[in-house]
Amino acid sequence: MAIPIRRLLAVTALLLAAGCAPAAPTEPVAAAACEPGGLPTLTAGTLTIGTDQPVYPPWYLDDDPTSGEGFESAVAYAIAERLGYTRDAVSWVRVPFNAAIAPGPKTYDLNLTEFSISEERRQAVDFSSPYYDVAQAVIAIEGNPAAAATSIADLQGVRIGGQVGTTSYQAIVDQIAPTTEPSVFNTNDDAKLALTNGQIDALVLDLPTAFFVTSAELDGGVIVGQLPAGGGTPEQFGAVLDKDSPLTGCVSEAVDALRADGTLDALEQEWLASAGAAPELR
Repeated sequence: MAIPIRRLLAVTALLLAAGCAPAAPTEPVAAAACEPGGLPTLTAGTLTIGTDQPVYPPWYLDDDPTSGEGFESAVAYAIAERLGYTRDAVSWVRVPFNAAIAPGPKTYDLNLTEFSISEERRQAVDFSSPYYDVAQAVIAIEGNPAAAATSIADLQGVRIGGQVGTTSYQAIVDQIAPTTEPSVFNTNDDAKLALTNGQIDALVLDLPTAFFVTSAELDGGVIVGQLPAGGGTPEQFGAVLDKDSPLTGCVSEAVDALRADGTLDALEQEWLASAGAAPELR
């Protein structure tokens, strides 16, 4: 049966229009992926944030991450707000430092525990954009020969320690290179006790923690000095997420926005700037 010319032309036009139409997008656009309060979190409608136990000032106060007090607690809630989660929609879980960056599924959506961004760690987890540039510092007890050190060479012959799995410990190995093997501790509390008891002569911590420990927790504690940036590049803290997490891009966008609008600078001034400065060891 012959097809009327008018109908044939209409069908041809439809086919041509369909052939010229743009293909449907295969992935959601960024705006939809980061819809406020609607991210694919572990628990729908809740943003679960992880941190270690215990946690210390000035990053968290009174070992209470829920308070919003302390630099990382304040940053965590600022990120949550940017992502569209009110304070009552934030849940906290405690995860040991090394377990938090080990391969495998996570019990948190993001984790803030002074994690330095490194390519080695990126093999197991994702990192957000950095929220803080950090230096490592050496502390000692007054009267100990390590307290009088003025250079890295002066520290190479002393007994020195740091927390296992941290960049503080790695800085001992890479930047100080002591002649005796550095001591390794499960927590900073263990390391501080060893310093107090004379088991080690010096301890390496990130600079803000070093200021707090020497001013509030150690009798006669002094900051010997800070270590230069390894390889000339600054060490940076980032939020940790599960490897290939669908939230990584959104969390990075939130951190970038907090940096751009001055929030990170303001929180740094509020919680970290009072620590002061320390001489750089060469």
